[in-house]
Amino acid sequence: MKQVVIIPTYNEKENIEKIIRAVRGQSVEFHILVIDDGSPDGTASIVKRLQAEMPDELFLIERSGKLGLGTAYITGFKWALDHGYDYVFEMDADFSHNPDDLPRLWAACHERGAGLAIGSRYCNGISVINWPIGRVIMSYYASAYVRRVLRMKVYDCTAGFKCYTRELLSTIDLDRIRMHGYGFQIEMKYNAHKLGFKIEEVPIIFVDRKEGTSKMSSSIFGEAFWGVIKLRFRKISPRRR
Repeated sequence: MKQVVIIPTYNEKENIEKIIRAVRGQSVEFHILVIDDGSPDGTASIVKRLQAEMPDELFLIERSGKLGLGTAYITGFKWALDHGYDYVFEMDADFSHNPDDLPRLWAACHERGAGLAIGSRYCNGISVINWPIGRVIMSYYASAYVRRVLRMKVYDCTAGFKCYTRELLSTIDLDRIRMHGYGFQIEMKYNAHKLGFKIEEVPIIFVDRKEGTSKMSSSIFGEAFWGVIKLRFRKISPRRR
């Protein structure tokens, strides 16, 4: 089995080396693909230095500018499928997702047959640390809104810590994914749901970043709100082989 963790970055020089070493230190072997959107702080240079130490485990795609979270992951998914990976992960660079939870997500797919495993902040109460209460409430009720509109039994609909099987990513028509911010996370889960794949939520503790700057904006939430309504009436079909 081959596993790759996709980590999109923009100005993550404080975190990138530490997160790479933490992922590589797990009991399950994970390769890493960093997709950097032209970080002016030298994030990509740090990754290139580490590639000399890990030439067969660490990979880098450099893009010309901030092109959006969703397009970064779509680029990464296609790369992972082309390179024969069996399990493909989404993960943030800032340690809000604990690398120690990666084997638990992998086990949900590899051992329990999930097509999509979600590191969930809300499937076992609310497990968020260091967020302002207003942001916790907004995130929690955003998931409740999505669950109600899309009729999808997922408690953490905007979660960005996930494991996909190769079969699922090969079935989703990645060229028809339209949303780019948090809406992208919702759209990918909805595709998995509509295509009949098993989805398992794995409880995690989400800790807000300690270093670097958040990339959150009001436009990201706006895209997700209106995009969900449109998504409810869209026909989801498997990719044509």
